[in-house]
Amino acid sequence: MSGFAARGVVKRFTRGAETVTALAGVDLAVGGGQFMALVGPSGSGKSTLLAVLCGWEAPDEGTLEPPVDADQGWSDLALVPQALGLVADLSLLDNVLLPARLRERRFTPTDVPGDPVPLAHRLMADFGLEHLADRYPHQASLGEQQRVAVARALVLRPGLLLADEPTAHQDRDHADVLLDALRDAALDGTAVLLATHDEVAWSRADRVVSMRDGRLTDGAPA
Repeated sequence: MSGFAARGVVKRFTRGAETVTALAGVDLAVGGGQFMALVGPSGSGKSTLLAVLCGWEAPDEGTLEPPVDADQGWSDLALVPQALGLVADLSLLDNVLLPARLRERRFTPTDVPGDPVPLAHRLMADFGLEHLADRYPHQASLGEQQRVAVARALVLRPGLLLADEPTAHQDRDHADVLLDALRDAALDGTAVLLATHDEVAWSRADRVVSMRDGRLTDGAPA
């Protein structure tokens, strides 16, 4: 997968007797090599859209092109969720390498291109994490854990990368390092969609789309 398109995507949730429309006919396309920012207030539908795009939630209406395949590997579609999702009993380095280990289980060694270990170490170093490689998630700060989650998403050079507020727990210097890495991934051909409240982050995107009440418009919010 390199790039995707959502066509007329609708997602509704039921809260007691109330039906809430989280996505109201969303049309969105991100091509390989594009760095796009998705902005909007909390509760506008950004995280729901990412959840639909990665297959965590099924749309009630509309289509995804290509369709999300539950068997896709991290080299096709990588995710940086707000909850981070690190594995507690793996070291930080092993968390970064987890997508590669899972890939090796799905394919024979001769089918697996490249060695992800040097890239994992480089990402750890670039993100200020190399000295923490053998620590476990509970021994790292929330900001350090978030940088591990970004490194994990980048380690297989995915075709599509979805990131939900990946700079939320970073100071400005570390946030800039993460944004540089995401920009570099886009320059290498990855389609990057970044949901963010960070004005610096969206100022560096190729395209900005705003979400409010489950609807998208082009451009940053006024």
